[in-house]
Amino acid sequence: MPVNLPTNVLRSFVAIVDSGSMLSAADQVFVTQSALSLQIKRLEDMLQQSLFTRDGRKLTLTPAGTLMLDYARRVLALHDEAVQAVGSGQFAGPIRIGMVQDFAEALLGGVLAHFARLHPESQVFARVAGTAELLSLLARDQLDIAIGYAGAQEEDAILRAPTAWFGKPDLLARDVLPLAVLERPCRFREAAITALDASARPWRIAVETPNLSTLRAAVEAGLGVTARTALFLPDDVPLPPGVLPSMPPVTTIIRAGERADVATLRLRDLSRDVMAQLQPAL
Repeated sequence: MPVNLPTNVLRSFVAIVDSGSMLSAADQVFVTQSALSLQIKRLEDMLQQSLFTRDGRKLTLTPAGTLMLDYARRVLALHDEAVQAVGSGQFAGPIRIGMVQDFAEALLGGVLAHFARLHPESQVFARVAGTAELLSLLARDQLDIAIGYAGAQEEDAILRAPTAWFGKPDLLARDVLPLAVLERPCRFREAAITALDASARPWRIAVETPNLSTLRAAVEAGLGVTARTALFLPDDVPLPPGVLPSMPPVTTIIRAGERADVATLRLRDLSRDVMAQLQPAL
């Protein structure tokens, strides 16, 4: 019986070599390190050859691994070419898309659902993180598309939105303003603190969280004020302008990796269309 090598295992093997470590490769192919180790063990068992020599955490290709790497790249390239050619534009993935928390609900429920209907056999890996992390992953070819916030002067911005204060009005009477913020790095956190310091307004961090839904709950409960765009609490009115110092606006960016294919660009364009529909809220 011939040995059938699964393409997902070959992708994991190539990812380990290209990224230089199990940890980085696990992020790139969206599996845990233990699952990745099992995939490589399975590949070695199928080939009856060791592909890596291990010295602690350092992995080095064996002669068999070096030979297999060239074949793996060729198999994956031919596989992906066949999927696109025979499928007349249908795509089996995987596509890796990252987004900031503010857009997760709209994109997961809108863009990705629509893309899945267009490409029912596709694999889409979605990651929610801060803009800085997403752009770093995109630069390292661990994401295909990144959607996040940027400065007001960003050339490739697709939307521009004011930054406003949200919170209970009675908190404004306090001598030291309680803030509710996301963990660093956060563009809105830094904008709020910079604006308050520039106006000599005393402040303290009352709530710090990595999660946007927790931040929203804290603000709605009156635990602190925060700085976001209108997407943060679309049904609530921001605090009146002029009561707290103004902050610079932000823009939204959608970037695709340098090796983006037709399907990736299609998903990017679908994302852009959905983001444009958010313009009234922004």
